[in-house]
Amino acid sequence: MSGIVNVFKKLFGLINNIRKLILNVIFFLLLFIVIGVMVAEDEPIVVPDNSMLVLQLNGALVEEETWVDPTDRFINEAFGAGSNAPETLLSDVIESIERAATDDRISGIYLDLSGFAGGGMNKMKLVGDALLAFRETGKPVYSYADYYTQSQYYLAAHGDEVYLNPLGAMMFEGMGGYQLYFKELLEKLKISTHVFKVGAYKSAVEPYTRTDMSSEAKEANAQLYDALWQAYIATIEQLRDVDARLLSGKMEDFKAALSESQEDMALLAKNGGLVDDLLTREAFRTQLINITGLDDDETSWRKIYHQDYLDAGLVNVEEDQADSDGTIAVVVARGMIVDGFQRQGIIGGDSTAALLRKARLDDDTRAVVLRIDSPGGSGFASEVIRQEVLELQAAGIPVIASMSSVAASGGYWIAASADEIWATPTTITGSIGVFGMFFTIEDALAHVGVYSDGYHTTEMPLMDITRPLTDEGKLIVQTSIEKFYRDFVTMVAESRNMTYEQVHEVAQGRVWTGAKAQELGLVDALGDFDEAVAAAAAAAKIENYDVRTVTPDMSARELFLQDLFGQAQVLLPDSATQRTIDPIKQQLMGVWREAQVLSNFNDPQGVYLLCETCPMP
Repeated sequence: MSGIVNVFKKLFGLINNIRKLILNVIFFLLLFIVIGVMVAEDEPIVVPDNSMLVLQLNGALVEEETWVDPTDRFINEAFGAGSNAPETLLSDVIESIERAATDDRISGIYLDLSGFAGGGMNKMKLVGDALLAFRETGKPVYSYADYYTQSQYYLAAHGDEVYLNPLGAMMFEGMGGYQLYFKELLEKLKISTHVFKVGAYKSAVEPYTRTDMSSEAKEANAQLYDALWQAYIATIEQLRDVDARLLSGKMEDFKAALSESQEDMALLAKNGGLVDDLLTREAFRTQLINITGLDDDETSWRKIYHQDYLDAGLVNVEEDQADSDGTIAVVVARGMIVDGFQRQGIIGGDSTAALLRKARLDDDTRAVVLRIDSPGGSGFASEVIRQEVLELQAAGIPVIASMSSVAASGGYWIAASADEIWATPTTITGSIGVFGMFFTIEDALAHVGVYSDGYHTTEMPLMDITRPLTDEGKLIVQTSIEKFYRDFVTMVAESRNMTYEQVHEVAQGRVWTGAKAQELGLVDALGDFDEAVAAAAAAAKIENYDVRTVTPDMSARELFLQDLFGQAQVLLPDSATQRTIDPIKQQLMGVWREAQVLSNFNDPQGVYLLCETCPMP
């Protein structure tokens, strides 16, 4: 017996020593970082003369970056893990292009699109317009890829010269999407799904109640995606002389064009006008060296990445605010709308309302631009945000809603009461409808021999996940859903100077493009973010103003960690690994995001304003 005890003692001692070793390694690593930060001197970022600005667009193009704990971010970067869902901030890309246009040190732009995953037609159009304005200065824009996805090619087409690897490919797939349907899975798990909705086109609950898409949902999707696809094609046709057969979407046309190019996809791209030439990586690298000259330190062409370029531009930059008449405050609402306080990347009813309140209590604020990129979510949280919009207006501060890629359902709810609503022609909006949904597991429990019973003092229905929902309970929930829909339509009618019938006719969960929404009276004007800011200044009757994005207040701990790990980042060598899109990983992440939507259903009343066809920004 003592022998066994000794074995366990030695085993425990080994484990304890390993634990101490790991803790010591972590301690000395952090100590090294702190000492390095204290003794390190900031080296200024040098922009090489005649260099190429590299727009390295990794992941999705977003209005606001998802919040990541500074410690997690540093550790991921230190060990080369990166982010599972990398993002590129739209404003950073636009600003770097605009600065480079007047910077004599920058000779041109190179689009590094290998890791670009898209981000909404309107965001890509803003980048494309900035590239075209850059080209008007006489500076060129180049792109090169081993292959182009549809989103990557949209931006590449805005360049002067587009190149492709001789073994590469590019094919227009069109627009649309497919959903997963969980009805039979839920039945096999014996989970009861309770659904309540208003609106013939409000099909957000279909994945949990059907095994396929309803005809109403297909009709709405067809109208939406056909309009977006025509906008995409129109842009490509304006930029490039492309063989019409490649844009027709017909397999017969595609096969004929491919046959004429000896069944070679890369040659098809060249013959069809998609790219200017087929070059190996080394041939393209040599071409850029000939343009910019050789960077001896890098043994390659002279370049600077757009994030480094922005950091370099911040040195010794002074803003003169003496002549400012006030501030246009920008509040970004990006992501699904859920109840409570949330970090950037998800719209919290309380946290976004707090940002609007912060802008209202700032004496310098003259107007607010509410920048929305959201498919909706919690009805209660949406109303909490809208109430703060009303408080701003009551304080004499005009509010302009600026719609990005998506502002539908709850995203439209928070925009509806603004003084003006601006959208882009390709914004996905509308989806004025309501649904409620929750699950009960009484059958699943019974299947494994577990039952629920007890006593309750009234006959009022009790919402209990372990018990079936009574007919009376279903009636109460459906009544509240219908009431919420009437409130939604009434609120929109009053805000938009329309009748209830006019709004109801275009509501019922139907999704529209921004261009169509303007025709229907749901949107005031078509324009991008800058035009919405100008509209806010006009509403405030000011000409000289500063634009400031309202951000959450950070705790002392967060400020310390951000400063510590931000400075420590310079101690790490840059990774030479080029980020590329893993198509399988991207699809699996899409499946995970669909399933994860359920975790954000936290409305206290179980009422949701969510657009089912809208992409998650």
